[in-house]
Amino acid sequence: MSIQHFKFISGCNGLIFGQPLLRPSMSRLIIISNRLPFSVEKQNGEIIVRQSSGGLVSAIKSYMEANKDHQRYTGKIWIGNMDGNERDWKEAEEKGLLPEDFSVKPIFPDNFTYKNFYNGFSNSTLWPLFHYFPSLVEFRKDYFEDYKKINQLFADNILSVYQPGDIIWVHDYQLLLLPDMLRRVLPEATIGFFLHIPFPSYEILRLLPTEWKKQLMQGIMGADLIGFHTHDYVQHFIQSAKMILQVESQFNTVFYGNRMVRVDQFPIGIDYQKFRAACIDETVVGICTEIEENFYDQKIIFSVDRLDYTKGISYRLDGFEHFLEQHPEFKEKIVFILNIVPSRDTIASYNEMKKEIEVQISTINGNFSTLHWQPIIYRYNHLEFEELCALYQAADVALITPLRDGMNLVAKEYIASCIDKGILILSELTGAASELNEAVLVNPTDTDEVANAIYFALTMPLLEQRSRLSYMQRRIAEYDVQKWINDFMDQLIITKKDQEALKVNILKEDHIKKIVDDFNKANKRCILLDYDGTLAPYQKLPSMAAPSGELMLLLEQLTRDSSNEIVIISGRDVDTLEKWLGKLPMNMIAEHGACVKYKGEEWKEQVAVNTEWKEQVRPLMQLFVDRCAGSFIEEKKSTLAWHYRNTNQELGFMRSRELRNALLQLTANTPLQVVDGNKVLEVRMVGVDKGMAALSVIAGIEPDFILCIGDDATDEDMFKAMRDKAYTIKIGRANTSAQYTIVSQKDVFPFLKRFVPRVEQKISR
Repeated sequence: MSIQHFKFISGCNGLIFGQPLLRPSMSRLIIISNRLPFSVEKQNGEIIVRQSSGGLVSAIKSYMEANKDHQRYTGKIWIGNMDGNERDWKEAEEKGLLPEDFSVKPIFPDNFTYKNFYNGFSNSTLWPLFHYFPSLVEFRKDYFEDYKKINQLFADNILSVYQPGDIIWVHDYQLLLLPDMLRRVLPEATIGFFLHIPFPSYEILRLLPTEWKKQLMQGIMGADLIGFHTHDYVQHFIQSAKMILQVESQFNTVFYGNRMVRVDQFPIGIDYQKFRAACIDETVVGICTEIEENFYDQKIIFSVDRLDYTKGISYRLDGFEHFLEQHPEFKEKIVFILNIVPSRDTIASYNEMKKEIEVQISTINGNFSTLHWQPIIYRYNHLEFEELCALYQAADVALITPLRDGMNLVAKEYIASCIDKGILILSELTGAASELNEAVLVNPTDTDEVANAIYFALTMPLLEQRSRLSYMQRRIAEYDVQKWINDFMDQLIITKKDQEALKVNILKEDHIKKIVDDFNKANKRCILLDYDGTLAPYQKLPSMAAPSGELMLLLEQLTRDSSNEIVIISGRDVDTLEKWLGKLPMNMIAEHGACVKYKGEEWKEQVAVNTEWKEQVRPLMQLFVDRCAGSFIEEKKSTLAWHYRNTNQELGFMRSRELRNALLQLTANTPLQVVDGNKVLEVRMVGVDKGMAALSVIAGIEPDFILCIGDDATDEDMFKAMRDKAYTIKIGRANTSAQYTIVSQKDVFPFLKRFVPRVEQKISR
């Protein structure tokens, strides 16, 4: 199917776009969502083109329109399922009825597969699970298989139009598998992903079958930048990635395979200027005036929602009914305009929900209405933009109380439309609640709280209303839809640059020659070496990693040259290092820097160690030893370590995440830190790390050549501290702050032997 070109006509005012990070000739923007921003249907023999509903469509469509004359991208393509049949699409195209401002590539999946994909896995599995309704989830294998098929269909269509340099932006829960499908074919592509619904906690997500949740997480991790509305969703995702994919993270960066993936929050905004402009639009003002005249001398409460169980409409009606019972003085002085937008009419449970809501409305109206008044005006239809804006302006109170919502743009649209009055009652379980703090926040299931909030809002002084509105309006005006998209795109490009900077740099022969040459030219050299995983391979038990004869000979050869200062910098305890290596003339650092022994001197403690904290930490670690067969505790003078190298891999990792979370809570606001190492969790004092220790020993030696080699997460402190002072080398393929990487521990000896004079090597033979 060839790409068609369309133009949406709009009167909205977009913000001026900033300077592009990429040259226009380098990229096109490809937007992918389940549905295109419009549908084509035939009514009474006539083709009708209708804009699709939903926050995603409104947001991106506004961006496309506002930036149509700016040149950040050489082109914009929107790929999605066409809501309609291919015959009607072609007829609309031939008649010139389709808009023309960006390129569109429609997808026409077969009806049966799409039904299992959309009504099935997307909306009967993912939607209820991600919105914390696990009892409504359907676990059907055929749904998941067809979900994969449609995601692959999207991937095939994207690949047919993709050009090197294009930026791909995938949207929402229907396409969770798509980023990885693209990544496998386009390893260097720039891919962003944004989820517009909540991302649940791991305890909810783990209800999915093991293989399903693993594939879904792998799918999302195919992106370079993963966006969510709130900080909570970000943390839930990172925790789930750790538990399911066994990845490591640092702040909002996740290390997955040989890639760095960034996860961050980008709270979606609205086209603020569009709604402000509507305040003075003649059509909108006319409709608003008519509404106010129809409900003269009555306070107006307004709600608009799609038909969905997540919106909590029944609870909202309970709260309103309770308000009427508690405050009879508002009889005939208030009206609740409730507009429900049709949604998923083909799903039987939604039709049943609609009937139940209508029965509840009829009951309330029957109990409280008079000959001249009924408390609830109910509508079940789509609202035109002008009508919606008029209702926003006329309403004294907006009652927005979903049980769970990724963001909820209605709340922001209402605030933007208020001129000099208006109160927002908002569910604390929406993503918008974290931004709109000045709203009246409620628990949507608490009937008393909702009723009290309605009374509080209706009696709020005008000065307080205006004060609350001004704060919220400034906030959403600043971070509008233009800023949201620009922010995401800027961070996506920055992430790609950071990935390039952090790419594993395998130590090659020309690098080795340069390092050895600098070594030979230096007058004073210092080589800092980690022990476990660097000089000695990991063993099942720490006591089994004693140095081999080959290692002892190598260290002896390196220490014979008086220009060399060899430093063993390890997490090992003092007694072990002294027993294994104490006879050699070199410096040693134990327990990550807690104790130091300079050549020819005695061991010294670097910090005063108070070990009373161990009595609090040890029982917790012991609990996990009992729960995880094969794990054990290693106690050192200044640290406690829980090892899980000998456990079942999946169980050990899962228990390590649980213990890590428990330790972080236990050590919060204490001088202790939790170190996540190579199949070990350590607790130690803050300020004791290899970075500080390395800087201290270097200050005493004052070398003009420094080489650092290590393999563990704890060695990253050393790499960062030595970044501008030394050659730094990481063992293994993980992302690192080190300059170079040696793939395997067995390659360390051949490399270090390059620093031993050839005469020494001949003698050793």
